Amino acid sequence: MDKFTTLQSRAAYLDLVNIDTDMIIPKQFLKTIKRTGLGASLFYEMRYDESGAKIEDFILHQNSYQNSKILIAGDNFGCGSSREHAPWALLDFGIKAVISTSFADIFYNNCFKNGILPIILSEIEVTKLMDYAKNPKNEITINLELQKISFNNGEIKFDINDFKKHCLINGLDDIGITLTIEDKISDYETKKLKSWLKK
Repeated sequence: MDKFTTLQSRAAYLDLVNIDTDMIIPKQFLKTIKRTGLGASLFYEMRYDESGAKIEDFILHQNSYQNSKILIAGDNFGCGSSREHAPWALLDFGIKAVISTSFADIFYNNCFKNGILPIILSEIEVTKLMDYAKNPKNEITINLELQKISFNNGEIKFDINDFKKHCLINGLDDIGITLTIEDKISDYETKKLKSWLKK
C-alpha cells in the first residue's frame, strides 16, 4: 500500500448526502476480485446515461476535475452495503482522500485498509472547502502528519485515530501490519515446533 503523507490537488465535489456504495460502484461491476479497472465504473450511473454516453457536465468528466485526487461530499458518505469494491474504485480512479461530515463505519474503515484518507469535518468546514473547490484553479493541500488542510490563506485541522494515521503514513494494510511482527511470529512457530518434537 502506498504511503500517505502530503497530498496536493484540485478537489472534486459532490454536493449530495447519503452517497451509498451502490452509487460509488454499482452492483453489476462487483464480479471481479481485482482491485484494478474499477475506476472506469466509479459513479457509473452519474457519469453515463442509459446508452452509455458520457454525461459531460458531471464533475469528474470536467477537464479541471478529472484528475482530482481529493473528493468533497455531503453527509453519510459510503452508506449502504459493505462492499470493499467502493474504496477500490475510488483509489483506482485516483481519489486518495475523501472529505465529508460523516461516513458509514464499514466504508470508513475500509478506506484506511486501502490507502484512502477519509476526513471528517464540520458542516461549515465542508461547505467552505466545497465553495473553494468550485473555482477550478484552486487546489488544497492535506498534510496527514500535521493533520491539517491548507487552502489559499486558510487552514483546517482534523482529527484522526493515531493507529490509523500510523498505518497510512507507513503504507501498512492488514498484511503489512502482520509483517511488522514477522520475527515474533517466526520465533513463536519455532518454539512451538521444538515443543511438539519433544513430545
